[in-house]
Amino acid sequence: MESTPVSISTLAARNGLNGQTLRKQYKEVISDYRSWDQLDHADEYILYPENFGADMSLDETCLSNGDVYTILTNKAAHGGRGALAAMVRGVSSDTVSAILRKAPLRQRLKVKTVTTDLSSAMMLTVRNVFPGTSLVNDRFHVQQLISEAVDQLRIRHRWEVLDAENKAIREHRRRRKNAASKEERGLIGQWQPERMENGETMPQIMARSRHIILKHKSKWNGQQKIRAGILFRIFPDLEKAYGLFLKLVDIFNEKTSAGVARLNLARWYNEVEAIRNNEFNKVLETFENHNTTIINYFERRLTNASAESFNAKIKAFRTQSRGVGDIKFFMFRLSTLYS
Repeated sequence: MESTPVSISTLAARNGLNGQTLRKQYKEVISDYRSWDQLDHADEYILYPENFGADMSLDETCLSNGDVYTILTNKAAHGGRGALAAMVRGVSSDTVSAILRKAPLRQRLKVKTVTTDLSSAMMLTVRNVFPGTSLVNDRFHVQQLISEAVDQLRIRHRWEVLDAENKAIREHRRRRKNAASKEERGLIGQWQPERMENGETMPQIMARSRHIILKHKSKWNGQQKIRAGILFRIFPDLEKAYGLFLKLVDIFNEKTSAGVARLNLARWYNEVEAIRNNEFNKVLETFENHNTTIINYFERRLTNASAESFNAKIKAFRTQSRGVGDIKFFMFRLSTLYS
């Protein structure tokens, strides 16, 4: 079972010691921090070429004060010892590439695949540093792209619904103002929004449908299914767009060859293009620009899940440490655990 890192403050509290004193003792005496071979540059980068392996992941994380670090991890380590291969301050391809190229070429040639999100900077880094490597775009980031496009369509329709309601309210006020008598105004009554069969108004349905659009229909509860039925009945284009999202998920889930997947994606692309919707222009451009790296997923079905998991561990460790006051010492402790 994988152990969870324990903060020095927690360890001190368990043993009745002063947290600050134990932290200082560990840093200056107990640990090998002062003789660490990466101490001089640890706030800018740490590099462990010996942890380069066949399948790697490239991701980014924010440590403190908005500082973003690019992280290279080894999938084979499953988030344990040997997982951390490099951590570089910044996301610029030139900066990250310069550091990763410090690793011997023989180590970099060990890398056969690297998974990344859809960041052009990350993909350029992989091409600069790892010659001959198969670059794979993470399928979940690709799915997220189409999901967000569907949600943008929902937002556009939401503004239309709000505009229609505001227009109806103005018209209602005009009628009351122009009523000839108090009795006539009483007959007109106060404004009452139209409620759908589930008791919600359309603005409420549009706002609450975000949680429907951003996940698979198999995960909807009963209330969400009713809400989706109303939403798609009134906006059939939204139903069609959501259907394309589901179809893309199914293509990624099907156990097919890369050739069949390429054909299925081409057909799916044509369907997206046919709806001629502005929200999907970025989706189409992304598939045009990264068609090969998206298709590469189907060769071995590698994702960036291990990198996301490692990122979560760093954030949890940062929380346990009550932030990152000393970047170099924080990097040292990460290296102790995961390099």
